[in-house]
Amino acid sequence: MTLDYFYGQAGELFSFYRIPKALFQEQRFQSLSTDAKTLYGILLDRMSLSVKNGWLDEQNRVFITFTIEDVKRALCCADNKATKLLRELEKFGLIERKRRGLGKPSLVYVKNFSAESSKSIFQNRENHDSGGFKIACQDPSKSRCNKTKENDTEMSETDPFYSEESDEMSKRAQLEEYFSQSLEVDLLLRLCPDDEDTIYQIVDLLVDTCATNRKLLHIAGDDKPAEVVRSRFMKLNADHIRFVLDSLVENTAPVRNMKQYLLAMLYNAPTTMNLYYQNKTNHDFARGSPKAG
Repeated sequence: MTLDYFYGQAGELFSFYRIPKALFQEQRFQSLSTDAKTLYGILLDRMSLSVKNGWLDEQNRVFITFTIEDVKRALCCADNKATKLLRELEKFGLIERKRRGLGKPSLVYVKNFSAESSKSIFQNRENHDSGGFKIACQDPSKSRCNKTKENDTEMSETDPFYSEESDEMSKRAQLEEYFSQSLEVDLLLRLCPDDEDTIYQIVDLLVDTCATNRKLLHIAGDDKPAEVVRSRFMKLNADHIRFVLDSLVENTAPVRNMKQYLLAMLYNAPTTMNLYYQNKTNHDFARGSPKAG
């Protein structure tokens, strides 16, 4: 493939992600991975959209929502890497995630690490529009703001605020509330604090699967009717999720597609869990039974 050269101002035709030079030049960020630095630039770009639409919290702090699925799509990576990159940015204090309860995506605060830009990294954009924003969208999942121009912020089909119709948003909200209660997510988070990201990943996966309009779903190597899958998933409870979490820990084999792997485990969890505990009970009984004289 032979590509053309840039002529004159042609390079300005593209939109760009901005990654602060300090992430590459300052000693404190030397051990931060290049992928994490790239993700920080992507999150900064999404911040500009939040500023323009007035997505501010009660303390006038700008926030975004950027899920593990968003990271996977943005960087074309797997679940494990997406989770690792978000944790890496948290470790370096570059982002802060605020959980909002089951089903709702976490609020992500992109931190301003440079004292020189403490006023705001977006203050000089768009003729200082950021100074006059009102707190218009406290909860982005319940509010729909106007689209901005393509030249201001690149919009894509993955943006949760604009890619779904209101009826789909309502369907997702109902499913999120349902799984919040049926899976007892708050209890799971207390019992399994180290698995927080995986728990939220499972919830997102269940919601996505049950909200789909597809007729068939590929699970465990087979195409299964979506209604059958939906019915099975909506019967899961906290015990099934804990069993899945334990199984993930015990698995030592590499997982190529975590999404498909989790779908299969969740779909088979009721049957697998019953067989596991039944075999364990029989084994324990056999070991404890008196020997024949």
